[in-house]
Amino acid sequence: MKKFALFLCLAVVLSGISCDDEIPNNLEEYLVAVPITMSEEEFRNSVDIIAPIPIEESGKIYAYENYIFVNDEYKGVHVIDNSNPRSPEKIAFIKIPGNVDIAVKGDFLYADSLWDLLVFDISDISNVNLVNRLSNVLNGNIIWPFEVDAIDYQDFGNAGDILIGWDIETQTLTTEEFEQRYGSVDDVGVLENVAFNDSSTGQGGSLARFNIVEDYLYAVDSHSINVFEISDLENPVDLEDVYAGFDIETLFHSGEHLFLGSMRGMYIYSIANPASPEFVSEFQHGTACDPVVVDGDYAYITLRGGNGCGALESGLFIVDISNIYSPELAIIYPMDEPFGLGIQGNKLFVCDGSSGLKVYDKTDIENLISLNHFKDIVTFDVIPLQQNLLMVGEEVLYQYEYQDDSIELISSLDLD
Repeated sequence: MKKFALFLCLAVVLSGISCDDEIPNNLEEYLVAVPITMSEEEFRNSVDIIAPIPIEESGKIYAYENYIFVNDEYKGVHVIDNSNPRSPEKIAFIKIPGNVDIAVKGDFLYADSLWDLLVFDISDISNVNLVNRLSNVLNGNIIWPFEVDAIDYQDFGNAGDILIGWDIETQTLTTEEFEQRYGSVDDVGVLENVAFNDSSTGQGGSLARFNIVEDYLYAVDSHSINVFEISDLENPVDLEDVYAGFDIETLFHSGEHLFLGSMRGMYIYSIANPASPEFVSEFQHGTACDPVVVDGDYAYITLRGGNGCGALESGLFIVDISNIYSPELAIIYPMDEPFGLGIQGNKLFVCDGSSGLKVYDKTDIENLISLNHFKDIVTFDVIPLQQNLLMVGEEVLYQYEYQDDSIELISSLDLD
């Protein structure tokens, strides 16, 4: 949804209407999802490492040593040399169809490609190599575009085609044109014949679905925790999946527990036995999109409403987990459209969408103190490192330096 507002004016211009004029009463703007598909043969053979390219849709970020990896949703990963945080440089793009997340340990990068888990050797960043592919070990990660008014599948649906993502566009049409092309606005199109199917470790943001804990890689899909034993980094072993519920979106690790953010609530799993996570408790909050991060006795959850996630209101929920078996809501702070969040010491960072980056002193959770508010930027996710903060916004990577009671922007890299 981050790019839709930028496309609106263009869509209106293409329809022959001036951006300065009001749209006639008989025209409406509709969000339409266009499936991105490819043949199975093309899917299996399209992984490649190429020179840097412009980003299309800023996704999740991951930091490892002097490198930053930025996901281009469903397309692959941009590789950035961050040896000098004041002057980062794009150096490569790893093409991975259907990719939404990665994790790194010991110079091996793990990435999802729909149902497959890929392993890359990145010991020589100028010569990245695919060294392993575990086929059909994941359950896919293509999220249904609930926020759209219709799905345009008229030119797709060939038997054997694989759905690898969505292009979302704004179309300006009369009601009659829309219904003739897509049917009722309440009837989102159905796709037919398309397959849906430690120090050496890097750090992801709060929107991550992958997480490495010692010799195990955990990867969540909408229903399960996929578990891989990676003591042999190049040759992961696929272990038994753990069913975890519905609409799982994010995964965070703290101590001996995994914290799963879902549209329905937060699920807590013990990894005392790391090969087989075991359910401990849950905190329910209704239906909303939510990542979660944990610090000490509190879990911090952002709930984003006003979209396909179902909730009407947005906010920051702080949950007391001092009794891990019975989490309780401590306090709620209103937000506008929050996405990712992060913690460094007593500083809490919240990416509040088009309302910018908000920084708080969380010493007293009952009285968060605003330290900074970076407005006029669109924010998506953050990674608080020891020396500086990484944040990805709309096609821009920002880096901030910690100050005693604030933070200061030190660089921004246009990913487009």
